[in-house]
Amino acid sequence: MLEEPRAGRLAAWGNALFAGLVAPDDAAGRAVGADSVHRVVDLPGEAGPVGLTLAFGRLRALGAVGLRIALPRPGHPLGLCGPPEFNAAAMDAEEAVLASGAGVGLVPEVREAGPAGDVLTEVVWRCLAVRQAPPADVPSLGEAERELAEVLRDATEALTRLDVAGAGPVALARIEAYRARMERGRQLLAPGYPPRAARVLELAQRVGALVDIAAETEPGAAVSAGQMALREGALRPVERAARRARVAAYNAYAEELERQRG
Repeated sequence: MLEEPRAGRLAAWGNALFAGLVAPDDAAGRAVGADSVHRVVDLPGEAGPVGLTLAFGRLRALGAVGLRIALPRPGHPLGLCGPPEFNAAAMDAEEAVLASGAGVGLVPEVREAGPAGDVLTEVVWRCLAVRQAPPADVPSLGEAERELAEVLRDATEALTRLDVAGAGPVALARIEAYRARMERGRQLLAPGYPPRAARVLELAQRVGALVDIAAETEPGAAVSAGQMALREGALRPVERAARRARVAAYNAYAEELERQRG
């Protein structure tokens, strides 16, 4: 969970565009991030692939008022609302964007080419029909924040007993690298999001990073099958809570719009 999901970038900057807080080309550029190019295919009203600037405009024309994300995993359809074809594609990609009001969703297909150190990344967002239904298992920001605090406390106690909290040299180096990146002023979310959403997302990303680090085995860490099973059992609810919190943060804009519309 050290990287921002592409679905999150697309939804956050698309929402900022819909709110009139950024220009179309700026929103598209921030959504692409470090990738080479993003295109959208199978978008209603478009005969072929289109860039994000045009795609955002087409989604607005289709009735989109806000963008949500889904971060599903096997057995946990987080943020999904059907139908089965869309759910299956999103589950394979482990992320998706849903356009509230438009009845469509976008699922990324990532293609990489080139030698190490000079890899070009192309992302194709495939547009599929979605149901106009409440997304699965998405908490409010307040619920997500409380859940993260609770599961993190319980997991920390369990991992401390197992001596696998991530204190080896590799883990410490990764923690320092993560902190350095956070201190470079990376902008969380996009203009228009409430401060609490940014706070919850930052906590979720920090917790997700610690889950990744604690999941690794270093000298002195738990190595027996039984200890590894205990470690995985302690980390599983933390990873799930961090994903739920991320979805809640990215979806806060669309949630607020729906509350305003009654």
